[in-house]
Amino acid sequence: MQLEDLLRQHEGKTLEFKRDLSSPGSALRTVVAFANSAGGRLVIGVEDRSRAVIGVKAPLDLEERLANLIADSIEPRLVPEIEVVPWRKTQVVVATVHPSGTRPHHLKADGPARGTYVRLGSTNREADVALIAELARRTSTETFDEQPVPELNSEAIDFAAASQCFAERRSLRRQDLEALGMVSRHQGRTVPTVGGLLLFGRERLARYPDAWIQVGRFAGTDRTELIDRADLTDYPVAALEQAVSFVERNTRLSMSIGRLRRRDAPAVPPAALREALVNAVVHADYAQRGAPIRVAVFEDRVEVENPGILLPGLTIEELRDGLSRVRNRVLARVFNELGLIEQWGTGVRRMIEACARTGLAEPEFTEVGLRFRVVIRTKAIGPATVDATEQGIVDYIAKGEGRSTAAVAKHVGLSTRATQHRLAALEQRGVIAVVGSGPRDPRRRWYAVRKS
Repeated sequence: MQLEDLLRQHEGKTLEFKRDLSSPGSALRTVVAFANSAGGRLVIGVEDRSRAVIGVKAPLDLEERLANLIADSIEPRLVPEIEVVPWRKTQVVVATVHPSGTRPHHLKADGPARGTYVRLGSTNREADVALIAELARRTSTETFDEQPVPELNSEAIDFAAASQCFAERRSLRRQDLEALGMVSRHQGRTVPTVGGLLLFGRERLARYPDAWIQVGRFAGTDRTELIDRADLTDYPVAALEQAVSFVERNTRLSMSIGRLRRRDAPAVPPAALREALVNAVVHADYAQRGAPIRVAVFEDRVEVENPGILLPGLTIEELRDGLSRVRNRVLARVFNELGLIEQWGTGVRRMIEACARTGLAEPEFTEVGLRFRVVIRTKAIGPATVDATEQGIVDYIAKGEGRSTAAVAKHVGLSTRATQHRLAALEQRGVIAVVGSGPRDPRRRWYAVRKS
């Protein structure tokens, strides 16, 4: 281990500095939180704010004391790696805690209800009953939405609504509900699962009162003045589309097309917005009580927030790198079947790339309380970017007063289908715009746009 690498970092989800072990309670809470979350390192002998190395006296004695404290104070038993690390003329003690397969851990003296902690940023947060249950579920093979609801029968699922939702993809049969995980066999009976009820339960809000989306538009950059709002309580797939429409309606940019025409274009890249909303719905912790999924639109940003922090063993850095863990397998499976999830682990990367292509800052990902928040800034920090082929398309369109898809395809040497994909992507990013009644309109034309 290189202490220099740790000293270059700030305290966060997987790192904490302690000057000494004079207050062991704080250190033990950190060890518990690390074990219940994504793991981490506790470094003793370094000031937390300045990261100045103070060192420790009698490091071997401190190493033994810390090991005994952890063994005597935490249940189930934890055995972290503890080592003495030299630094110039002194030493520090580093305890490396791995994500635990026997979580949730708690402090014996406080008991499971008051002694269970998770790591949020650089702080330790006491877990409530719902989060403790979530931690326990993560050590089993069953997710919350896969659990059967034995007091109901399969008729609790609105099959007509589910069939309509799948209509554009395929014909849904009743036996498909079990393959998708919306119903399961329980003691010889077919009963709905939590996921089935969340998706298409006839009385889902009576059982899960926070399974809806709250959207709001605020004047300015804070929550002082609410100027538009809606409570989207429809089934999740429909509510998702309504949320997209609400945000796009409240974040339009005026564009001029050619010399005369004008249109509105979304300030938030549609791909980034949709990914943020889909992730919020699929990864929400529906066992929590107190607040729904929330979407807030401000003058300079859009915030999408869902109940539930990152799953144990996952950090924000890993999320950005494409690592994915599914909290709700039934919801994820159905959204994947509907084409709303393309490939596991790629959603966050697509979100980041969509913002970069349109000249926006990278989305911000944070854990706030026991919720997860994505912030998409709507003020450009640079020009929209295109590759060589896209640039050829944009230049060709800009030189004319409306180009057909066929003309663009011929100019760049691509098939009509490939050209359509390129044009649609450029339109989503606000680089070009289309005027026409639909894809079959023979007078449909593409135009370059400029912000006005």
